[in-house]
Amino acid sequence: MSYIIDRRLNGKNKSTVNRQRFLKRYRAHIKRAVAEAVTKRSITDIEKGEQISIADSDIEEPIFGHGKGGRRTVIHPGNKEFVAGDRIPRPSGGGGGGAGEGNASDKGEGEDDFVFQITQDEFLEFMFDDLELPNLVKRQLAGSESFTYRRAGYSSVGTPNQINIVRSLRSAHARRIALGASSKRQLKILLAEQQQQQQQQQSTGDLLRDNERLEILEQEITRLKKKIHKIPFIDDFDIRYNLHVKTPLPSSKAVMFCIMDVSGSMNQATKDMAKRFFILLYLFLQRNYDHTEVVFIRHHTSAKEVDEQEFFYSRETGGTIVSSALKLMKEIIEERYPTSDWNIYGAQASDGDNWNDDSSTCYKLLTDGIMKYVQHYSYIEITPREHQALWREYEQVASDFQETFAMQQIINASDIYPVFRELFKRRVSQQP
Repeated sequence: MSYIIDRRLNGKNKSTVNRQRFLKRYRAHIKRAVAEAVTKRSITDIEKGEQISIADSDIEEPIFGHGKGGRRTVIHPGNKEFVAGDRIPRPSGGGGGGAGEGNASDKGEGEDDFVFQITQDEFLEFMFDDLELPNLVKRQLAGSESFTYRRAGYSSVGTPNQINIVRSLRSAHARRIALGASSKRQLKILLAEQQQQQQQQQSTGDLLRDNERLEILEQEITRLKKKIHKIPFIDDFDIRYNLHVKTPLPSSKAVMFCIMDVSGSMNQATKDMAKRFFILLYLFLQRNYDHTEVVFIRHHTSAKEVDEQEFFYSRETGGTIVSSALKLMKEIIEERYPTSDWNIYGAQASDGDNWNDDSSTCYKLLTDGIMKYVQHYSYIEITPREHQALWREYEQVASDFQETFAMQQIINASDIYPVFRELFKRRVSQQP
């Protein structure tokens, strides 16, 4: 069997189509490998690619075999043990040499599994497959820092590599017509008169008088022909250049509010699980928006906007008043993130503890203020215990805002990815 190994670089994306066809064909294998990788690797390494292994039996393709041509006479020996349709049992004592464990053999050959590498973008594409952001609305396209050049007609100035040959020749042809039209019309009249004079000369025989007129016509015709011939085929001001203008690429903006309880009941293991969920959501938002910002709000009895390091690893603890974080989130939205420009998402992680009198305040803050600003709000409760008052109040919010509010419980780290998929699973549109 012959194998062709293509080691050429993927110049100008010439093999991209073949790669996409391959990924589509073995999509099930790759999705299974990506799902296994998500459960094994750390979320902090989730943006890296992955090495995918496909069994040789799964990529085997049918081939055409060519037998020996011509007429042949073959005598096959008979047997006394088997008839057509019998199954021959596998020989006892293991397989052939060269396959499996045992003594070395000088016979037999095999093939390893087919192994290839998928890129970071391809890994995330398979990871987030079948997921969608609920109420994904890109409200306003704003100018970003990236630009592109678009065709905007033609110009009389430019560089040689931008010359438009067709437009240049068309302009030169129009100029030649405009400059030579009157001379050509006059030349046509003189040629007709010259022909008429020659005919009269032949009919009358007055050669002397006719020769004088013919000489004048000949001189005028010669002058006009030279004048027409001097018109250049193409001139500098005939050249036209393709005009490209620099236009900003449209981009959409999103902001994600990460709210986490850092009270005494939230240990570091619980914070690490919350961090993994926040990172998943952030990566998912990055794939749907060109510009994504993150606001970290931590709270115990009071809320504070902090950076990522302090958000996850600060040792400051205390009691629990969740409404302080929601109030701060509402203030930041109104001050810095107008809904006409930003798509706003909220993600809250807690162990469910809250001062009882404060849970109803959280309900009012969400229903009366925050939910009208956000595209989606996710609440995860990281606890194996029974739900408390905060969960019950949030259940009422979920019933009031079924399309934009979602809540799930996480008990251990293995629940993070399934809960994330449940929160953002693709919804099948129901036809009336």
